[in-house]
Formats: sequence, structure tokens, C-alpha cells
Amino acid sequence: MMTFPKLAVLGLLLVLGACSRSALDDQGTNDVTLGGATGALGSPSDPTSVAHFQQVVGDRIFFQVDQSTLTQDAQATLSAQANWLMANADYNAVIEGHADEQGTREYNVALGARRANAVREFLISRGVPGSRIETVSYGKERPVAVCSDESCYSQNRRGVTVLRVGLTG
Repeated sequence: MMTFPKLAVLGLLLVLGACSRSALDDQGTNDVTLGGATGALGSPSDPTSVAHFQQVVGDRIFFQVDQSTLTQDAQATLSAQANWLMANADYNAVIEGHADEQGTREYNVALGARRANAVREFLISRGVPGSRIETVSYGKERPVAVCSDESCYSQNRRGVTVLRVGLTG
């Protein structure tokens, strides 16, 4: 005879098992939720897909220490992003500003905001309507690399363009 705790554990395992389904759907694409709408990342070879934007156009740029000035490399990537956004009007963007772990939380949140705004202003200058672009600063709260070394710091000083469907309603 099973006791209640054993039944509860069995039920939990069944629920978790149902959640562990592969992220790939039947067509072999990743499902992703974009601004409340479910869609597929698509293929990097499809120039209208999110995967193409992320992997071919480039969804992130990098900054120098304590700077929010766009480098030439950053401007080239952002020009390509602007072109993609203009050709794919169903997508809006949230620009995330990030900083490395050096400095105070407050300083890095402000620096991340300046970085996100620099990206936003560049995209607007290339024709993307400001109503399609929002910004958010995470400061040093969401590092992609964690270590106390320049190799990690340089990866964390970034601006990331995240695509959304129907962001402004």
C-alpha cells in the first residue's frame, strides 16, 4: 500500500517528467515566447527569423571600461540590427544595458542605462521608430561570465538587443 508521501513524490515526478520535454518541437525548431506570443526561433539561414538576427546580424555589442560610447564594431552591428528591424516591422526591441562587476551596484545600473540609451539612440538615428524600442539596465546583476579577470569583465560590458512581438501593443 502506498502512503500519501509516496503518492505525492510520484505525482511530482510525473509533473517534472512532463516538463522535461525537449525544447525542440516536431519541426526541429526551438519554441520561444516573444512578448506574450509564442513563435519559433527559426533557422539562421532565414533572414526574417529570430535565429538569423541573433546569430548572423548579432544581438549584442560590447563597450570599453566605464564607457557608453559606441565603438566602430558596435556601430557596424547596430547598423545591421537597424536594417533588420526596419525590414521586420512585427518585432520590437528591448535593449539591455549591462556592466562588469567592478564598481558599486548604483554606478553600474546607471552605466548600463547609458549604454542601453546609446544603443537606442543609434537605432533611432538609423530609422527605427523610438516607439519600437525600450531600454532596461541590469548593471552588473546578469553577468554572462563570472571571474575577477578582464576576460570576464569584457564579456559583461555589453548591450543586448532582445526581440519582442507586440511590445507596444
